[in-house]
Amino acid sequence: MIITHSPGSLRQARVALAGLSAVFLFEMLDNSILNVALPTIGRELNASTTQLQWVTGAYGVVFGGLMLVFGALADRSGRRRMMLIGLVLLAVASLATAFVTTTEQLIAVRVAMGIAAAMTTPGSMALAFRLFSEDSLRARAFNLISTVGLVGLAIGPTAGGFVLSFAPWQVLLLVNVPIAALAFIGIRTGIADDDPAELHRDPVDIAGAVLGTATIVLALVAPTFFVEKGAHAWQPWVTTTLVVVAIVLFVMRERSAPHPLLDLKLIARPLVASGLAYKAASGLATAGLGYMVTLQLQLDWGWSPALTAIGLLPQVVVLIAGGAIVSPFVKRVGLENSAWMSSAMVVLGLAVYATLGRLGYIWVALALVLVSAGMRVVGVVAGTNVLRGLPENRSTIGAALVDTASQVTTGIGIAATGTILAAMFTGSIAAANWSAQQTSQFETAITVAAGSLTVVSAALVSWAYLRTRGVLHAESN
Repeated sequence: MIITHSPGSLRQARVALAGLSAVFLFEMLDNSILNVALPTIGRELNASTTQLQWVTGAYGVVFGGLMLVFGALADRSGRRRMMLIGLVLLAVASLATAFVTTTEQLIAVRVAMGIAAAMTTPGSMALAFRLFSEDSLRARAFNLISTVGLVGLAIGPTAGGFVLSFAPWQVLLLVNVPIAALAFIGIRTGIADDDPAELHRDPVDIAGAVLGTATIVLALVAPTFFVEKGAHAWQPWVTTTLVVVAIVLFVMRERSAPHPLLDLKLIARPLVASGLAYKAASGLATAGLGYMVTLQLQLDWGWSPALTAIGLLPQVVVLIAGGAIVSPFVKRVGLENSAWMSSAMVVLGLAVYATLGRLGYIWVALALVLVSAGMRVVGVVAGTNVLRGLPENRSTIGAALVDTASQVTTGIGIAATGTILAAMFTGSIAAANWSAQQTSQFETAITVAAGSLTVVSAALVSWAYLRTRGVLHAESN
């Protein structure tokens, strides 16, 4: 039954939430489950290292680059309609995997899936926000949706490895078909179509869309160049320069356009600006920590991949089980306080790793727990606050901004860490039997990288806190 009024509980909206959760499950499950199959794909399709990189990279770049555009279009044409079209595209693209015979074809399929993700993912948050009128129910709904996605992220590699033991790799992408079908049915039958009064009819800012997409794509590609080519190569620096130029042109365009793709005055609102800053700090810290811990456990301490997976279990457990504490915590301290407190916990975890991580696994585990617990909360409340601070007819592009902030800062966190390692470590980092000097260089580089990310993340959290201080109460009433 389609809900045409605001439900008073999550149970009343269970059909709609099942559909929205399936969308987020696809986003979280997709790359995590596919990464397990990359060696098999490489052998069967005779793919080069660069081609394998783009099997996963093409999806992320297209997804991140088009979210703002599709978010803006959804706020004009209808969020539910955009979501349903994207789910059909996802199902078709996933089905096409069964007919792939070359790496180029697979990359094309991944591009189509990235487009589908850009059409659907921001809408899941926007539709969940629109579904409920109470902020507490909105936060609980976001928590439920994110929990489902995080379960997919956690079990993806294990499930993928199990499936590959008896089935071809194509099955790992074909699983998106039933997920898309479940999402389509849940949204089609559980959520009413958009009220025309909640949409806006401003002309599409084509120039802004092109510049915005170029900015995000370049911002996602630049970190990859820093990690793969190294800080001494020309490609990462040229790409970074182009990012700066694109940002300047985009801002100039949005300030002068009569109907901008992204109204910069809306982003300047305290709830919106702070929510994006909290999300950026969390993405930066989480990505950097995950990258550093994986390298430390395997390359510095000599742990096997299986033992490393066990070592990362504290993070997995907190991300999945931590959903139970989100709603009580938010209810107790409020949305605004939970945002800065959870973000501060992420920064604290990274600081623990920067100062004590080299001294033993217990400190690494503590850092993982603190960062994961903080991220679990901020992932829910930051998005809620951003959408609370925007007009109803800008909710989808607001959700797209949240996802974009996370995508871009994740890439920056990994790139910053990789660049510092490349600059401070001599020789091949993947070589066995490091010398005492190389071990010392690695530990110093990890400390510098973690410390640098801690400072930047702390600055973002502090700025966001100060940005909302004294005005949050007025805006929430």
